[in-house]
This record gives sequence, C-alpha cells and structure tokens, in this order.
Amino acid sequence: MDKPLKTPPPYPIASVDHALRAATMLQLEGGATVSQVAERLGVARSTAHRILGMLVYRDFAVQDDDRTYRAGPVLELAAHSRSLVSRLRPAALPHLRRTVDVLDETVNLIVRAGDTARFIASVESAQTLRVGSREGMVFPAHRTTAGLLLLAELTDEELEEVYAPERYRDRPGERPDLPQLRTELKRLRRAGFAVNRERSERGLVAVGVTVRDAAGTAVAGLSVSMPGVRYDPHRLQSLVAVLEAAARALEADLAEQP
Repeated sequence: MDKPLKTPPPYPIASVDHALRAATMLQLEGGATVSQVAERLGVARSTAHRILGMLVYRDFAVQDDDRTYRAGPVLELAAHSRSLVSRLRPAALPHLRRTVDVLDETVNLIVRAGDTARFIASVESAQTLRVGSREGMVFPAHRTTAGLLLLAELTDEELEEVYAPERYRDRPGERPDLPQLRTELKRLRRAGFAVNRERSERGLVAVGVTVRDAAGTAVAGLSVSMPGVRYDPHRLQSLVAVLEAAARALEADLAEQP
C-alpha cells in the first residue's frame, strides 16, 4: 500500500488556516468581498478584513476599486482554470450539501491539473468523528479517487505526457509506475467509480465518481470521504448510487448554464 501523503497537524493554527483558505478562494474563484470571505470562513467581518489586508501586503491579493479582493501576483492562475472552477463550484455546492444530508459523511468536488488533483469544494459531515474539509488542498492525482477517475479519461499518449520522466527529474520517487497505473485505470474505466483506502491519508476511505460536461468530457470528480473505521464495503454500491445521482443532477445544472 502506498504511504499516506498528508496527516493533519497535531496543533493546527486557525489564523494560518483561514489565511490559506482565503488565498485559495481568490486564486480559484477570481474574487471575493470581505463579507463573502467572512461567511465562507465562519469568522467576523473584522477578522476577514485583517486576513485580506495581510494577503494584500504580501502580494497574495489585490483590492479593486469596488472593494473586491482578487488574486495577487503570487497567486496568478490561468484564466480558463478560474472560469472552470467559478462555474463548477457554485453549481456543485447545493448537490454536495444534499449528498452530505443523505450520507452524513464529508463530500468533495475535485478537478485535475496535470498530475495533481485539487479540492475546489468540500462540505463536512456533522458527525463528531469526521473527515475535515479538504477545500484548497492539492494531492498527486494518482493517489485520489477523483484524480484516478480523471486520469482514466486520458489516452495512453496523454498519460505518457502527464508523467513524462523529465517532469520528475528532481523528484523521481514521486513518479508512479506507469504499467501498473494503466492497469488500474483500465479497471476503473470498467467500474465507473474509484475507492481510495488510505492511499492519500492515513485512516481515510473515499469513494468517487466522475462529473461530465454537456459534451461528455470529464471535468471533475465527486467523492465522499469517511474515517476508515466507519467504512462498510457492503455499502459500496449504495454509496456509488448516491454519488452518481448527485453527479447527474450537477451535470444537468451545468448543461443549463450559458
């Protein structure tokens, strides 16, 4: 089994976490007001204002004349990526919340960028023992359910390009075994869903399905994450069915967008 990549710090610092989450919002979604940041972080407007002020000072953000904060020079991102995320996230959130209501586990929306998978939305379960929000976090794509499903959409040539040896010259140990990965992706294409048992984080199990646009192109993955002690393999098919229903509903909403 692959060694888990990320373990939550034993002494998390809330102020740092809030600043990082705010920076991620600006990078992925194109802009936000103080009120919007305060609501998303669950903090007072005065706290959100101080966080954004520090991000501006360090060039992680800029403030427009209309008082909207946007990603600064440090966080510049390709316009098409912002556009995709800005459409996906608001459309997905109602479906994520409904899925949490049904499954009572944390649900995520993930996109792929090269060999990485980025969590662009996360709605937590209300249970005391739960998987926390992964919003803004980035993992190697081949270690996440959604990342694997999105990699499975690639041709052999495209997969070779993503994992070209020269891209890993300084980190050869992070390059997956391609023949083994191809075998796994072939299996996932047949199954239509993916299961991650402690592959990205110790003690975590995730199940994921694909979200497609009107043309049938896979644009994101929808996953449910839970503590491993609560995962029951006998519930797998029901978990997949609930996720598939949410994915199809999200796809219908995306199809109606201009």
